[in-house]
Order: sequence, then C-alpha cells, then structure tokens
Amino acid sequence: MAGALRQLTPRSPQSAPLDAFRRSLQRLDWAPGITLLLFLVPISVGLLGTWLPAFGYLPAVGREALSLEPWRQLFAYPGVSSAIRVSLLSGLLGTGVAAVSVVLFVATCHHRPIFRVIKTLLSPLLAIPHAALAIGLAFLLAPSGLGMRLLSPWATGFERPPDLALMQDPWGLALALGLAIKEAPFLLLMTLGALSQSQAEARLNAARSLGYGPFIAWLKVVLPAIYPKLRLPLYAVLAYSLSVVDMAIILGPTVPPSLAVLVFRLFSDPDLSLRLVAAAGATLQLGIVLGALLTLYALERLIALTARSWLSGGQRSAVERSAPAVAGAAVSLTTLLGYASILLLILWSFAWRWSFPNLLPETWSLRSWSNHLPDAGAAALTTLTIGAASATSAVALALACLEHEARANVRMTTAALWLLYLPLLVPQIAFLFGFQVFLSYFALDGMLLSVIWAHLLFCLPYAFLALSEPFRRLDPRFARIGACLGASPTRVFWRVKLPLLLRPMLIALAVCFAVSVAQYLPTLFAGAGRSMTLTTEAVALSAGANRRTLAVFAVLQAALPVVVFTASLAIPALLYRNRRAMRSGMSA
Repeated sequence: MAGALRQLTPRSPQSAPLDAFRRSLQRLDWAPGITLLLFLVPISVGLLGTWLPAFGYLPAVGREALSLEPWRQLFAYPGVSSAIRVSLLSGLLGTGVAAVSVVLFVATCHHRPIFRVIKTLLSPLLAIPHAALAIGLAFLLAPSGLGMRLLSPWATGFERPPDLALMQDPWGLALALGLAIKEAPFLLLMTLGALSQSQAEARLNAARSLGYGPFIAWLKVVLPAIYPKLRLPLYAVLAYSLSVVDMAIILGPTVPPSLAVLVFRLFSDPDLSLRLVAAAGATLQLGIVLGALLTLYALERLIALTARSWLSGGQRSAVERSAPAVAGAAVSLTTLLGYASILLLILWSFAWRWSFPNLLPETWSLRSWSNHLPDAGAAALTTLTIGAASATSAVALALACLEHEARANVRMTTAALWLLYLPLLVPQIAFLFGFQVFLSYFALDGMLLSVIWAHLLFCLPYAFLALSEPFRRLDPRFARIGACLGASPTRVFWRVKLPLLLRPMLIALAVCFAVSVAQYLPTLFAGAGRSMTLTTEAVALSAGANRRTLAVFAVLQAALPVVVFTASLAIPALLYRNRRAMRSGMSA
C-alpha cells in the first residue's frame, strides 16, 4: 500500500535532475567520457606544450615569439645525425627481428611439441621490466660478462676482460638485441590471441587438404586473416623501439646516444634555453616515429598487392624443410638469452668475489642485500603503491566502459580503438615534457597522484586489451537469468559478471602492474624527480654503480611483477579448486 502511494505521489521538479543523474550513473554513461579525458588531456596538452617551445615559444626563458631558431640549433648540435641513425637502426632492427622470428616460429612450429614449450617459457618474460632485462643482458654481453667467460680462456685466450665494444656499441646492435628479446613475447601473445579469433585450425586443415605444407599453409591462409589484429600491437612495438630511453641508456651507445636519450639529456640540462632545442628534438622524434609507421603501412599495402599472385598461384616451396629449424633456433636463442639475463641478475646480487674468467663466483654473500635493502625497500614500496593504484584504476575504467557497451548495446569503433592505443603510438619523450609543464602550471608536479595519472595513460590500453574479448564473450543468458530473478543491472554486474571474469581481471591487473613498474620517463617527468621507484633507481645506478648494488635493485624490480603474475594465476586456482567436485556432486 505504501509503495502504491509513493508511485501515485507526484515528484517535485527539483528531484527530476537528481533522478536523471542517478540513471546516468547506473547506465555508466560517464565511463567512456572520463576514460577519454584521462588520457587525451595529457597527450593533447603535452604535445602542445612541446610543439610551442619547439618553435621558440617558452616564456620561462623570455621567448614569446615563434621562430625556427630551435631547429637550427638542433641540427647544429653535435651528434644529432648519428643519434638519428642509431635510433632508426636499433628500433627497426629490433622490431623486425622480433616480428619476423615470432611469425616464422608460429608458422613452422604451431603443430610441434616445441611450440608449447617455448610458449610456456616466453610468457614469464612478459612480466620482466625492460630496464631489468637490459641490465641482465648488459651483464651477459659486457667484456667481463658471462658470454665472454664461457669462451675464456680456452677459446679466446683472454685472461683479462678484452677491450671490446660488445655492449653500448656505436651502431646500437646490443640495444636492438635487447628490444628483440623483450618484444618477442608480447608479439607472440598478441599472435596467439589473434589465432583464437580467426578459426586458424579450420583454415589450416582446408589448406593442408589441398597439398600445402604447414608452413606455406599458415602463411597463405592464416597470416592474412590475423594480421589486421596484429597491426596495432606491431605499430606500438615499433613506436616504442624507436623512442625507448631506459633500455637505450643501459645498452645503447653513449657518445652519441640515441635521439630519445639525447633529447632527454637536453631536457634535463640546467640551461633552460636548451629546453627549446630539446622540444625541437622531441618533435623530430615524433616525426621519425610517424614516418616509420607510415612507411610500414605503405609496405603492408605493397606486399598485399604483390603477394596476390603468390597467394592464389598454388606454388609449393622447399623451404618447408629448413624453416622450422631456423625459426625454432631464433626463438629458442631469444628465450635462452632472456632467462640467462635474469639468472645473472640473481647471481650478481649474491656474489661477492667473482673475478674474470671464472664462470661462477668464488665467494657468496648477503652483504649487498643487507647494505642496500633499506633504500631498495623504500623504492619498492613506492613502486608497489604507484603500480597498484594505476593498475586498479585502469582495470576499473576498462570494466566500466565495457559494461556501458553491454548496457547501451554499442561497440567500440575503429577510431576509438586507435585513440585507445594513442599513448603507445606517440613517443613518450614527445609529450611528457609538455605534460610536465601542464602539471607545474597547476602546481601538480611532484605529487604521487600525478605519477599515478601518468602511469594510467599506459596501463589503460593493456587493460582494454586483456579484458575486452573475455567480457564480450560472456554468455548473455547469465545476465538475463539475473534480470528475471529481479536483480538490477548493477547487481548482475557485481554478482554474476565479475565472478565469471575473475581470472582475466586478475591477469589484466598483473599486466597493468607490470606496465607501471616498467615506466621510467613518466615517473621522472610527472614526479619531478621526487618519486624514487625501482626503475628510476636501477637506470640511474646503471651509469656506473657497483654491479652488486645494481643487481639488488634490478632483482627487486623484476620480482614484483613476477609475484603479482603468480598471484593472479594462483588466486583463481585456489578459489575454484573444488569446482569440478561441486559439478560432479550437482550432476549426481
């Protein structure tokens, strides 16, 4: 009776806007707008704040008129042409090696037992931050590293470390190798995800029935079907490889460095007038990345046009015999180098005396851990706080946007997908300086919240990437059953959908946490040098600190994401350990 009276009672005009606001909140209309705002504002104001100084406008140094003087100074700066060459060579070579080796490996070994083994071994390398892997690879490639120790003195005759540029070489080959090792697991994961959406087995069976071998069949009928889904991840890898800073500081040449490192040094110079030159360099870095992406797109179109006759010609190839061995060897070597790098980090953190050319340390000690654990622990706590906050925020926003899609019966357009990948396609050095100017103008620089916001930019794409397909594959009948039982859409989301999405949600959290731990430039620019994380400390120590000290920070940096990934896999297994028994009991 009271409910009926409430329905008959007219509502006051003042309550209408409040009711509309509540309905909007329930429909999650705010989620896409807030998400776009959170990552488009930093990029747009960051690019604007970089482009204006690139053309002479910087009031902080008394420059309020546009000019091309910063560009003249940039191209007159010593080593710029060599820096561009190093960036192009290392970025293109690293991306090319990673992409080609992954494609050849999947094409030739997808039906072999080694495929499952390598896939299992490569997956943990995703959790290792770029800086930690680069430091371990430096321990491996250095003149006194494990690689030379394995060959000395029996093969080389060296009793002392040789004077060879095996790392930080002038061509950036060590940097290219590090990029290939780090990006190959990511591209393999993206390839496996695309395969699950393209009916690959049915396509391969049809091609095999026509007499094609597994390698040629995969190239002809599977690769053209999955490449559109691999385009954006490949572009993101290329953009990162051309503009990487932390790995370039550790593995790249120093005089001159890569263009991104050179621009970063100019931004860090106490002479404020060099900020104009740095802004011009950041804009040039953006132009190089855009040019490389456009060139890759043109190459795709050219290959698509010229390969049509090959795709439909029916030719068989003798490369079937040699391709599996080559592809398997390339990816196996990548996996071996990755794990050897991590093993060296652990060895150096516990080694005390390790003279060349001994293969193992003569003495072991916990002294490095006891001496540096307080400082490393404080940096680890900051890293954990920033990573947990940014990862949780990214997953929450992604879930809100996907739930809005389901309730409004809409799907993300191609343009929205490109906007989502924008933080990964635009070089960090090209907009983070302008973002720092924006934060300092509103007195937000140096705050922990600003660092979390900067990390959120790069976590959001990975959160959507990890959650979009599992969310969209949920059986809609579960939501209908909940609605028939009287549950609201919000209650269905919390009580039905989230429990079903527990495993992908935890994996998305782990991926975003690993992405946050690996961030170097966003932490420095947004934190104004006040937020000391394991990544910033490890990169700073790589300039010349004791190897044992550096190894302690790098081991902790690598351990945090691995622990979170392990927890993301263990929690669902523990929670649902009795599910099979429960099902058998119900059926009985």
